[in-house]
Amino acid sequence: MSKPIVAIIGKPNVGKSTFFNYLAGSRISIVQDTPGVTRDRIYAETNWRGRDFTLIDTGGIEPESDDIILSQMREQANLAINMADVIIFLTDIRQGVTSADKEIALMLKKSGKPIVLVCNKADNFEKDKEEIYEFYNLGIGEPYPISAANALGIGDVLDKIYESFPEKAENEEEQDAIKVAVIGKPNVGKSSLINKILGENRLIVSNIAGTTRDAIDTPFKNEKGKYILIDTAGVRRKSKVKESIEKFSIMRTLLAIERADVCLMILDALEGVTEQDAKIAGEAHEAGKGVIIVVNKWDEYEKETGTLEKYKKDIYSKLSYLSYAPIIFISAKTGQRVHKLFDLINHVNEQNSMRISTSVLNQVINEAIAIVQPPTDKGKRLKIFYGTQVSTKPPTFVIFVNNKELFHFSYERYIVNQIRKEFGLEGTPVRIIVREKNQKEAEKEGYY
Repeated sequence: MSKPIVAIIGKPNVGKSTFFNYLAGSRISIVQDTPGVTRDRIYAETNWRGRDFTLIDTGGIEPESDDIILSQMREQANLAINMADVIIFLTDIRQGVTSADKEIALMLKKSGKPIVLVCNKADNFEKDKEEIYEFYNLGIGEPYPISAANALGIGDVLDKIYESFPEKAENEEEQDAIKVAVIGKPNVGKSSLINKILGENRLIVSNIAGTTRDAIDTPFKNEKGKYILIDTAGVRRKSKVKESIEKFSIMRTLLAIERADVCLMILDALEGVTEQDAKIAGEAHEAGKGVIIVVNKWDEYEKETGTLEKYKKDIYSKLSYLSYAPIIFISAKTGQRVHKLFDLINHVNEQNSMRISTSVLNQVINEAIAIVQPPTDKGKRLKIFYGTQVSTKPPTFVIFVNNKELFHFSYERYIVNQIRKEFGLEGTPVRIIVREKNQKEAEKEGYY
């Protein structure tokens, strides 16, 4: 089962972002006294009592507003409510219960989701607790007074959230399954591809961009293995929304990427790589996921000798950071090469999960150093003592050196390329963490 999702809902300027930032442990949301500063849902991964969960910060809801930005924020909040397992309804204890609070409460009750009513800005805790009783009138249950700014009362709220989580499902089939997120901008054929794989029209397919409103999980099993296919709403162009507010679907795409083992980055063969494609692909790369570039509608593309290789070269030119990702050309409509996707998905998932022993890794590093000497700067030469793999998904290596400043990006890229040359690591990013160690420590550990 995926991590529970907790959405923070409330009218503008009640302290949602301050509360969110405290739980997330960093200033991810912009905090400002102007109502409506947080316009897009922002998410973070956090933990309470050993249970990981995803926290969503939303723009405030103004139930009666016709303002285009506020109406967009309201729709974003609605989407967050639909996605959430638990809803935090945040109010302002100083303002008391407002008409907006009553309307939001009514909307939340209709959702049928567990709701935790929180009254923020109880900065003078003992005094402000007396104001809490008015909030029982909302009919949502016990109100919890907190001060997000001063970190008062938050533990009780987190305990209540924890108690409201769905039980962990010990679903072995889902545990074994490879989670595959089908990502890309609207109308590139994401739902059509899943329908072709499933052999039925389980998802709505139309030519209207953005038909898929929510991320949809579909378990699937074939002779190649077990999978969970995650269809996502496409990410729309910024230009279509005033004041650079991102469309709601971005959040669903980001959450789908975060949950996935492998991302199928769907491109439209007729459009080529767009700026939007680059942004979405970049999210999968930054998240460290396995990536396969899938060029759809290849049956509709006019071809001549050398078209395929030229097209690949153009993709890698525009998505240079995905030079490790395999490319497959398909047609979701006709089924051309769709069956070949699963061998690639299995391969990329294995590569993303690869673990390399320290001794073998250092043999490759030492050979790389012998071929190309480490750089020097002002008479000082970089010394690489040793490297070790610290995690998978993606493969992440710590390399110990005498001076981090001398480990230039170009030499790091060279080392990564040598590791890839030896071990493949196709379809997965490779992370390098550089740490300093003095020579005596390295000698003591037997690495120098």
